Amino acid sequence: MNKSQDLFERAQEFIPGGVNSPVRAFKGVGGTPIFFERGEGSCVFDADDNRYIDYVGSWGPMIMGHARGDVIEAVKKQLDQGLSFGA
Repeated sequence: MNKSQDLFERAQEFIPGGVNSPVRAFKGVGGTPIFFERGEGSCVFDADDNRYIDYVGSWGPMIMGHARGDVIEAVKKQLDQGLSFGA
């Protein structure tokens, strides 16, 4: 059994279907969802450290790639100024 299978079984104890979307519940297509742990550039890595090319890019927000240094620094700079202002 791989780590994604273990994580999926554990997630089903807390989340209906084991995922946050009925589309990813996999009941209609079978199989086990892949649990991704990190991304670097144009790739994502699952819990077993298998590498995949990310053709989806979070449907747009990751167009610059994952964990890009200049983007990380810009986010950190903004975080220092606060997260939400509902005044």
